[in-house]
Amino acid sequence: MTQWELHGHELANCNCDTGCPCQFMALPTHGTCEATASFQFDRGYHGDTDLSGTRAAMVLKWPGAIHQGNGTMQIIIDESATPAQRDALAKIMTGVDTNDMATMWWVFSAMSPNKLETLFLPIDFEMDMASRTGHVRVPNVFETRAEPLTNPVSGAEHRARIDLPHGFEFRVAEVAKGTTRTQGAISLENNQDSHAHLVEIHLSTTGVVEAA
Repeated sequence: MTQWELHGHELANCNCDTGCPCQFMALPTHGTCEATASFQFDRGYHGDTDLSGTRAAMVLKWPGAIHQGNGTMQIIIDESATPAQRDALAKIMTGVDTNDMATMWWVFSAMSPNKLETLFLPIDFEMDMASRTGHVRVPNVFETRAEPLTNPVSGAEHRARIDLPHGFEFRVAEVAKGTTRTQGAISLENNQDSHAHLVEIHLSTTGVVEAA
């Protein structure tokens, strides 16, 4: 098994209500799971391949809860990645070279027998955890925007976080509301002012890197 580590940031938007029931061992708000997840890796490696400065994204859709399977997924890797980086990121994001159940990528892949062709396109990625804002655009595939939660009475910005001491994606997430528009092969229909989270990514072959 080739060892790897990735450190950076993630912006994800799903179709559930704010907070996402999946994070609390409950079923999806609308019975299905539809999501985008986008990543900017500031540093990392897969074996001898340097993954610093790479970007990737995923569009994911399940007819029920994730653990019920039969999902469809498509990976997008920024076109600036070298052939070696493309191969490494594709392996990591499909659970190859990863301990069973160690990362969300392993789970997503295992629960998605319908894998569409990986795309190599420019990924426009901007994210600010402090302000809970972000924007990801992949031409002709999807666009996701995140903005802070707001008080329904006063309109003031509201800050909330999810703390998962044993999570396989993150330890702490800043919660926001997100909207995704899709134009690609996977159509997401209910991602309007729905759950979004912004997190630091510190993952490896064995899961979350605690020291980070």
